[in-house]
Amino acid sequence: MRGELAPPGDKSISHRAIILGSLAQGLTTVRGFLSSEDTLSSAKAMMKLGVPIEINKETVKIRGKGSYGLSEPDDIIDAGNSGTTARILTGLLSSQNFFSSITGDQYLRTRPMDRVVKPLTRMGARIWGRDEGRRLPLAFLGSELKAIKYSLPVASAQVKSAILLAGLYAVGETEVVEPNPTRDHTERMLSYLGVRVERNSVSIKMEGPQQLKEGREISIPADISSASFLIVAALINPNSEILIKNVGINPQRTGAIEILKKMEGNIEILNKREACGEEIGDILVRSSTLIATEIKGEIIPKTIDELPVVAVAACFADGETLIKDAEELRVKETDRIKAITTELAKFGADIEELDDGMIINGRENLKGTKCTSWGDHRIAMALTIAGTRADGQTEIEDSECVSVSFPGFFTSLNNLRK
Repeated sequence: MRGELAPPGDKSISHRAIILGSLAQGLTTVRGFLSSEDTLSSAKAMMKLGVPIEINKETVKIRGKGSYGLSEPDDIIDAGNSGTTARILTGLLSSQNFFSSITGDQYLRTRPMDRVVKPLTRMGARIWGRDEGRRLPLAFLGSELKAIKYSLPVASAQVKSAILLAGLYAVGETEVVEPNPTRDHTERMLSYLGVRVERNSVSIKMEGPQQLKEGREISIPADISSASFLIVAALINPNSEILIKNVGINPQRTGAIEILKKMEGNIEILNKREACGEEIGDILVRSSTLIATEIKGEIIPKTIDELPVVAVAACFADGETLIKDAEELRVKETDRIKAITTELAKFGADIEELDDGMIINGRENLKGTKCTSWGDHRIAMALTIAGTRADGQTEIEDSECVSVSFPGFFTSLNNLRK
């Protein structure tokens, strides 16, 4: 693997740029937008709420309606496979003065929504849903909200973001207390768009109601979660050196890099800079002899989306790697603990499933195999990276799901093969 490239724009930031840009007043221009199935679900949702949005490849123009300018949709909002869309919009729709409803695809309808519904109901939201509000579809009848102080039982940037969006409309001070810090793109973008947000190491506070100010230009860096697959590909394949450019290096998103460096991965961050409230850098990666490590505790929220490909790296590391405290993986697009342990075992990996993680004994070689993505984009990409180092041919069923977060993933990978 040799060469340089820039992965697509950050998925998390793209979602928030669409949603918050729609609540700003006037024109917001977004550059570097990830035009994928998930982020387009957010764009279509905001268009159903009456916001004019023009998407031209990586550039998006949003004619924001302001905090009180959304209109009642004439149909159910479909979040597709996007948990970010469903959960963040739950906070927004709870605070509007009209009726609305939201659903998702067969996978999203199995994922828990009560972790968002419970705090919003405490704020006075009126929400109805399947399985007593635990599952999509959900329906909302807007009402006046009151601010609350809420301690997250499980670290979740999506739940935090939903409460903060509701807090924009609630009377009083909304405070979210986190058990461990999670990605803070929502707070950063709210501040960038003129909302007063107070942040410290354990909580986020916001006085409401507040309105976003005039729209601004938002530049989105490349997605570090997507970059992580390329990083591991370079680390485990001999004689590799790649430069991944313009990557978001938000401190709450760099857990995988911290872990891979601890495993003695040769990774450098160059040309550090800042744009639109987010840190950015170029990542230089060279092939490395990896060693096993223990992954647990507060680093888990900083690397939750990257753990499947970290598990692939562990398959080629010397010694036993333990991943624990990662039970959140079981309620992602699929049960990622079961999915990655089941599929890597097909390659011949020495891997054991735990309730909250896995144990992996590294070995020099895996064998190419036929496996499946479980309909999960990150599982599909992780298995592809395993396949680059496995002996023989690997075939992955349902691999087209990578388009959810990394359209052009296979082309990018092929362009690095030397």
